[in-house]
Amino acid sequence: MRACGNTRQWVDGYPSEEDVRADIVAGNSYVGVDVRGDIVMTFAFITGADPTYGAIDGAWLNDTPYGTVHRMASNGSHPGMLRRCVEFCMHTVDSLRLDTHEDNIPMRTAAERLGFRQCGIIICSDGTPRIAYHKIQ
Repeated sequence: MRACGNTRQWVDGYPSEEDVRADIVAGNSYVGVDVRGDIVMTFAFITGADPTYGAIDGAWLNDTPYGTVHRMASNGSHPGMLRRCVEFCMHTVDSLRLDTHEDNIPMRTAAERLGFRQCGIIICSDGTPRIAYHKIQ
């Protein structure tokens, strides 16, 4: 993110080791591996209502049950990691949401290319705004 000019997202220790451990314990932590078995990406995939998404300055595409992608990161060695993440998640849900910082141009571009619609602005638990996206099958 820093190499792409995104210096304001994931600061002050976020995501913390505790955040990642909580994802693992809850069964929400996933990794993607390459042909050698090396981890090249990680993300949290959570099904059910996300409290952060309860209020939006805008409107979601629908109010049906959904899954959420959080804490998506890759090591940059393989293109298309968001696509692979979304394909995986959409095998479980028909409605998928995610959010990102306005400075995260690669994520925003990839999400829109994959058919996510920008729905508005949500506010994270730390009080910072994020652009909210939604995709339905």
